[in-house]
Amino acid sequence: MKLKKELGLFDVFSISTGAMFSSGFFLLPGIASQYTGPSVILAYLLAGLLIMPTMFSISEIATALPRAGGTYYFLDRSLGPMMGTIGGIGTYIALSLKTAFALVGIGAYTTIFWNIPIKETAIFFAVVFALINIFGAKKTSGLQNIFVIALLITIGLFILEGFRVIQFTEQYHNLTSSDNFTPFFSKGAKGLVFTTGFVFVSYLGLTQIASVAEEIKRPERNIPLGMFLSLAVIIIIYVAGVYIIVAVVDKTTLAADLSPVASAAERLFHWLPAKLGLYIIIVAAIMAFASTGNAGMLSTSRYPLAMSRDKLFSKHFKSISKFGTPIPAILLTAGIIILFILVLTEEGIVKLASTFQLFIFIVINFSVIVFRNSKIASYDPGYHSPLYPYMQIFGILTSVALMFFMGAGPILFTLLTIVLTYLWYRFYVRSKVKREGAIYHWFALLGKNVHVELENEFMTILREKGLREDDQFNQTIVRAKIKHVKPETRFMDLIDQVSLSFTEQLDVDKDLIQSYFKKTTRIDSLLTVPEVSFHYIKMKDIEHPMLEIVLSEEGIAKPIQKNGDQYEEKIKVFFFLVHSDKKPKLQLRILSGILDIAEKDHFIKDIFSFTNDQKIIEYLLHDKQYISFRLNKNLPSEKFINKRLMDISLPADVLVVFIERETNIFAPKGKTQLKENDRLTIIGETNSINKLYDQYVLSQANKA
Repeated sequence: MKLKKELGLFDVFSISTGAMFSSGFFLLPGIASQYTGPSVILAYLLAGLLIMPTMFSISEIATALPRAGGTYYFLDRSLGPMMGTIGGIGTYIALSLKTAFALVGIGAYTTIFWNIPIKETAIFFAVVFALINIFGAKKTSGLQNIFVIALLITIGLFILEGFRVIQFTEQYHNLTSSDNFTPFFSKGAKGLVFTTGFVFVSYLGLTQIASVAEEIKRPERNIPLGMFLSLAVIIIIYVAGVYIIVAVVDKTTLAADLSPVASAAERLFHWLPAKLGLYIIIVAAIMAFASTGNAGMLSTSRYPLAMSRDKLFSKHFKSISKFGTPIPAILLTAGIIILFILVLTEEGIVKLASTFQLFIFIVINFSVIVFRNSKIASYDPGYHSPLYPYMQIFGILTSVALMFFMGAGPILFTLLTIVLTYLWYRFYVRSKVKREGAIYHWFALLGKNVHVELENEFMTILREKGLREDDQFNQTIVRAKIKHVKPETRFMDLIDQVSLSFTEQLDVDKDLIQSYFKKTTRIDSLLTVPEVSFHYIKMKDIEHPMLEIVLSEEGIAKPIQKNGDQYEEKIKVFFFLVHSDKKPKLQLRILSGILDIAEKDHFIKDIFSFTNDQKIIEYLLHDKQYISFRLNKNLPSEKFINKRLMDISLPADVLVVFIERETNIFAPKGKTQLKENDRLTIIGETNSINKLYDQYVLSQANKA
C-alpha cells in the first residue's frame, strides 16, 4: 500500500520551517555568542548560505525520486546499500535526538508556568505527536500549519517592535549599559567559523522534507519552492532576531542566557501590563518546540518505513494503516525518542547530531554527481541543481571544514555511529539485499556490478510521477499517424513499412531506423502489455516527438526472446515513437503516458471499436484533456457558425485539432470557416478545457 499524496506547497513550507524553529532561535543565540561575540549575527547568515548546496542537491534528488526515507533512500540508490544503511540509520538516530531535544524544550518552557517535571512533560508530548501522526500526514501538517502561522506572527511582531525601539526611539539607549557591538569579532575569524558550525544545527530541519517526499503533491514544484521559501524566511528571522537580541541584551549576561528571546522581549515589551510580552514569547517558544517535535516525529518515522521496504529493517515496519500512515514505524520512532528523553541530558545532543548531519551532507552532494554521471535515463528530476557540479563540490568542501571545527568529540561520535551501522549492514543486511547503487553505472570498471533493476525502479517512479504540464503529450498524440495493416502482414515487413514512413519524414537512412527499432533496451521489461508492442528510438535533429500507431485486428506474430527462450506473440497494437536524442527523459515520460493508456481495462477491445481515426485519437488523449462538440443553432456554440477559426474567441492554451464535417475529418487552418453541424475536437490545459466543457458541452447536454 502506498502513502497518500496529501501535502501541498504550504505543507512543505510549514514542515520545513517548523523543523527549523525552537533551539536555533529560542536557545542557541546566547550560548553561541560566547564563541564569537556580536558576530554571531553573521554566523547565522553564513550557516544559512552554506546549507544551500545541500538544499539544491536534495531538491534535485527528491523531485527525481520522491520516496519515503529521504536521505536513506537517496544514498542507498546512489552509493549502494552499505552507504544507505550507514546514512539511513545514522540520520534516523540524529533526527530522533533532535526531536527528543525539542520535546525536552517544551518541558523546560512549560515549567515557567507550572511546576511540573520536564521529562514527564516531554514524554507526554511525544505520545501526543505520535497519535497525531498515526491518524494521517494531512492532520499532522494541518497542526503544523497552525504552529508555523502563529510563530511567524509572534516572531514578526517581536522583530518589528525591536527595530522600532532600536531605530526610532530613545528607549534603546536605556536598555543596556555598554556598546553591545564592540568588538564585533570577539574571538577572531576562528571563533566565527566555529560558531557557524555550532549554529548550523539551526538549519538542519530544512532537509527533513525529503523524507516525506512520497506524500507531496506535484513534487517537482512544491519541494524546491517550499524549501527555498522556508530557508529565505528562516534566514531573515534568524539574522533580524539575533540582531535584536544582541542589541538589547547586555553582552555581559547574554553568553550565559538560555532564554535570550525572552530576555529581549522583557526589555522591549515592558510597556505591556504584567509581563504580557514575556509570556507571549514563552508561549511562542513552546509552540516552536512543539512545531519541531511534531515535524520531527512525522519525517523521522518515515526512515524505518523506507528501510523496511528494502529489507534493512524488519518487514513489519513497512505496513501502512487504513489511515495511510506507517503505524509500526511511528511507534518505533516514538519509543526511541522517549528512550533518549529518559537516559540523556540536553547538553551536547544538538552538536553531536549536527556533526553527523554534516557528514551526511557531504555524501548527499556527492550523490548528485553520481546520479548525473550514471547516465540512467529514468533518473528524471523535475528540478536541476544550479551551477552543477561546482555547487556540490563547494557543499562538500565547506561541510568537511565545518566538521573539523566542531572538535574531536563530535567527530568520534560520527565515526562510532558509522562503525556500528556498518556492523549492522555486515551481519544483518548484507545477506538480504542483492542490489547496487548508481555509482556502478558510472565507472565502467565496475560494470560487472551494474544493477539493472535500479533503472527499472527509477522508471516505475517516473511513471508514478506522470507527465508534466509542458510535456506536450497531447500534441504528440494528435500528430500521430494511424495505420491499419492487412492480416497477412509479417513483423519484419511492418518494421520495413514504418521505417520507410519515418525515412520520408526525416530524410534519414531507412536501414538505420530499422536497426534502431529492432534493438532492445533495459526498460523493455517494464513496457509489457498483452497484445501491445512498444518501439522507440532517439535521433538527431528531431523538432518534436513523432508517433506512428499500427493496428492489426487479427494480430501480427512478433518474435520474442526472453531468458534464452524464443517464441512468438500475437500483437494487435504497435506504438512506434521517434524522439530527439537531446531529450531522452521526455521520451520516457511520453512512453509512460502511452503505457498508462495501454494498461486500461479492455484497451484492445475499445480501440478496435472506433469507426474512424479521430475517435481513436480522442480515446488516447491523456487524462481527457480535450472536448468535442457540434456547432448548433440555439446553443452557445451558435456564435462560432460562419466564422473563420482565427476570428473566434478561445483560451490561449487550447487548440482546435480536428473538424468533422459530414463524412470528412480534417485538421483546420486559421482561415477555415466553421459551419453548422461541424464537430470540433479541442485539446488544451485542464482548467481551460473544463471551462469550455461547462460552456459548450454541458449546456448542450442540458438543452437536450
